[in-house]
Amino acid sequence: MRHAVVVGAGIGGLTSAAALRQQGWAVTVLERAASIEPVGAGLAMAPNALRALDVIGVGDRVRTLSAFQGSAGIRTKTGKWLSRTSAEAAEARYGDPTVLLHRAVLAELLAEQAPEIQLGTSVESVTPEGVVTTTRGDLDADLVVAADGIRSRIRQALFPALPGPVYAGVTSWRVIVDGAAPPAESWGDGQVFGMAPLAGERVYAYATAPSAPGLTSPDELGELRRLFAGWHDPIPGLLARADPAAVIRTDIYSLETAPPAFHSGRVALVGDAAHAMTPNLGQGACQAIEDAVTLAYTDDLESYSAVRMARTAPIVKRSRTIARMTAWRNPVAAAARNTMISMVGRLGTTAMLRQMDPILGWRPPVRP
Repeated sequence: MRHAVVVGAGIGGLTSAAALRQQGWAVTVLERAASIEPVGAGLAMAPNALRALDVIGVGDRVRTLSAFQGSAGIRTKTGKWLSRTSAEAAEARYGDPTVLLHRAVLAELLAEQAPEIQLGTSVESVTPEGVVTTTRGDLDADLVVAADGIRSRIRQALFPALPGPVYAGVTSWRVIVDGAAPPAESWGDGQVFGMAPLAGERVYAYATAPSAPGLTSPDELGELRRLFAGWHDPIPGLLARADPAAVIRTDIYSLETAPPAFHSGRVALVGDAAHAMTPNLGQGACQAIEDAVTLAYTDDLESYSAVRMARTAPIVKRSRTIARMTAWRNPVAAAARNTMISMVGRLGTTAMLRQMDPILGWRPPVRP
């Protein structure tokens, strides 16, 4: 039986393990952390990701445990709508809505499908020939899946001349708050505040703002309240109810320069290790899930690499472009940006959805 070693028990790694196991591989997952409870909050599963999850048999469970995003759009910080989307039209076009759930819930579902997970195991080195050296000894693999994240040591070892992740110029905050709020993303002069429903009468709130990298505050919730004071309802109310201990702050980085390939020898890169992107399209985890299913159902790594590089490159670029636009602090530039978005919004739901067809219309290489 062919043996695959998956390095990293994040979303991409666990999906890879489940998909490969389904294809008859013996799979060992190595995770350096003591648990697989991922750091994070809400996670959006778009129709393209749901199709991939259907292939490994967890799509329906994700739908059941999730909240539907519903109709959403972009607003100004005063609450004026710049554009709106129709959830009904999106579901009719793509066959599924976008759903939201806690990252830990998805990780748990995927872990149930993964065979062997060795927690507390650090990987010291990986060779293109498939030799994985860990703190517990060596493993020989027919396939090594590098799912070790944006600062992937495996990627660095395979492609030492490749530039590392680049700071996007903004930091982010995430928090889950009890209650309800209409889904929307509001843009100000360099700042963004988003809200999305989760199951169980909870709201996933996220925000970004320009910042020097590496900065933190002893009171991150207080910083959020200061930055978004005076913004439209229900933003102040959400922040008033938030638990200070639940706020997660993360600087945003992306891979500006893609690796020359998503594989080398017997090693394949998936998820952030291959194509870390800014969160502006909500496609980071979705693309990792696509990677995993495509890898399991592709005959050779050269084909996997070619297909996934062509697929992810424009998404990384488009997401980074949006990140730059949202970070504009000049009031004139921000006003011009808002006018452009408003003009596109006036074209109607069909025109707006058509722009997402290349992303959300993706189909997996095998039917569920």
